[in-house]
Amino acid sequence: MPTTERRATTGDATTGDAGVIDPARLVAAVTDRYPKARERPEAVRVLRAPGRVNLIGEHTDYNMGFVLPVAIDLEVRIASFPTDDRQVEMTLLETGETAGFSLDAIGSRRGGWIDYVAGTAWSMVAAGTPVHGFRGVLASTLPRGAGLSSSAALELASAWALAGGGAPALDGMTLARIAQRGENEYVGVRCGLMDQFASALGVPGGARLLDCRSLEHRPVLLPLDELSLVVCHSGSPRRLEASAYNERRAECERAVSAIAAVEPAVRSLRDVDLAMLERYRSRLDPIARARAWHVVTENDRVLATEAALRDGDFDTVGRLFAESHQSLRDRFAVSSDALDALVAIAAGTEGVVAARLTGAGFGGCTVNLVRRERVAAFRAAIEQDYPRTTGLRPTVYEVEPVGGAGLVS
Repeated sequence: MPTTERRATTGDATTGDAGVIDPARLVAAVTDRYPKARERPEAVRVLRAPGRVNLIGEHTDYNMGFVLPVAIDLEVRIASFPTDDRQVEMTLLETGETAGFSLDAIGSRRGGWIDYVAGTAWSMVAAGTPVHGFRGVLASTLPRGAGLSSSAALELASAWALAGGGAPALDGMTLARIAQRGENEYVGVRCGLMDQFASALGVPGGARLLDCRSLEHRPVLLPLDELSLVVCHSGSPRRLEASAYNERRAECERAVSAIAAVEPAVRSLRDVDLAMLERYRSRLDPIARARAWHVVTENDRVLATEAALRDGDFDTVGRLFAESHQSLRDRFAVSSDALDALVAIAAGTEGVVAARLTGAGFGGCTVNLVRRERVAAFRAAIEQDYPRTTGLRPTVYEVEPVGGAGLVS
């Protein structure tokens, strides 16, 4: 999805101070394009939904495990003008590309960014939630192919626009599940709930720990007085629609099926522990066993990270991040040379407390916890050493935790 860069550096170039998309510019774009909006500019609403970076808990959400995401101040914004004609039309601010559909005949997916809007509308209709036509202009500060959940942010912002430009008559968790269903069943990506959950229910100043089975969640404050949250984009884009993501899910399900044949109470890898994996080792093929081992141990790491953050035990946080990255690389096979290089540079840089790949993998980003006084030195190390190692251009984002989707004042 097209983006507008914010407080980021790519090589030697710095783009923007905070990179916030000016709501007045979005409103002007809508009123310039649509005469009816020009007649009633007070009816235009600017809606926002944040992307997310996951601190730890990768590929655990669709296995009914634990995740620890942070909603971040890289986001999608839509200036929306509600209409009565049951038509949805949106234009990308960056390129002028326009796409749309009828709410009475949404049709099948088209293979572009509008699918995430159409899928959200389809899912809201299926859930019996009222939807309204609108005209809108879309802008984003989320980098393309970074694994920071630009799709979920677009879904949540679209849900607010489809609700008429105000708060949907649904709680945040229900709205997140509706958006997830749209991505699963309409777009065809079998993602878990984490991304939509984070975009809907983000908390300023911290993360949220989500139990993907019970859907219970709680805020986890981050030591932001001492540490900065820094995301490094590898410059190697990630395509979540690629078959590898769905293959990993199928491999996890294969492990569950093999164990459930003798342990009927097992419904997901959440019900499995290491002792059980060892007990039924011969029933699992090597790939399914490796995938399951990662998920089981990753769930433990999420809970241990929450405790370590609460206690200010940064050494343990660093160890848990490193173990997570190694497991994603060696057991789940979703890292890459580029991501490994970013983590290696971080590990050798003074002031970096923790580093690992974040998101589904297959390219994208790393997440780093860096002592505030060392952020500039960390950025310099990435921009100097990473291109020399990989031939790729990195982008470094210092991000802040923010609240979930809503109206922009």
